[in-house]
Amino acid sequence: MNVIIAGGGRTGTQLATLLHAQGHDVRVIEYRKDILAHLHHELPTEIIYEGIPTDPLVLENVDIKSAQVVAACTTNDADNLIVCFIARAMYNVPRTIARINNPRNAWLFNDNFHVDCPLNQAEIMASLIEEEMSLGDMMTLLKLRHGEYSLIEEKIPPQAIAIGVAVKDLNLPENVVIATIIRHGKIILPRGMTTFEVGDEVLAITDRQGADFLARLFSPLAE
Repeated sequence: MNVIIAGGGRTGTQLATLLHAQGHDVRVIEYRKDILAHLHHELPTEIIYEGIPTDPLVLENVDIKSAQVVAACTTNDADNLIVCFIARAMYNVPRTIARINNPRNAWLFNDNFHVDCPLNQAEIMASLIEEEMSLGDMMTLLKLRHGEYSLIEEKIPPQAIAIGVAVKDLNLPENVVIATIIRHGKIILPRGMTTFEVGDEVLAITDRQGADFLARLFSPLAE
């Protein structure tokens, strides 16, 4: 995958390091002399390009026409928006990702500026805290579709509502799929007549509302 990263600060450097280690074709654009000096200690010289990332000539110099993803990671929200807009409007880059530095500017990071995936760190942290507090022992293993869906895991405790109930009788919402049950170290592919037992580890794919439903289902009955 060909990835262009605008901004060589801590976020851009870490992203470039991970992607390069995975074998992706990465190019990092940075213009600040002190940051460039640091970059040359962290990354191979051939993937570092000096220049202003909002300059189309600089973007063409890093072969933006062949890029599959552009990640705007500068410390300036306006620059990140401009990079995404230019990438899509001028060079038809398939995927754009932009870092939001100031949460008050989050409303700007949308289709109007061709931002496919806005990353608002404050919002992500708040969402994670809220999720951890509301879902109890349920663990989120993987986020899917920009966080709209998740792969979650929960171990069924004694006296849970779902114990002894067949999957077909759970009245699961349409947005909930029970993917796997791990019982005594063995994987069980759930069928309609499959029932839950104490200690079952349940893996499911669901959205936030479905996760709330499962959290109630796998909670102990109130005394």
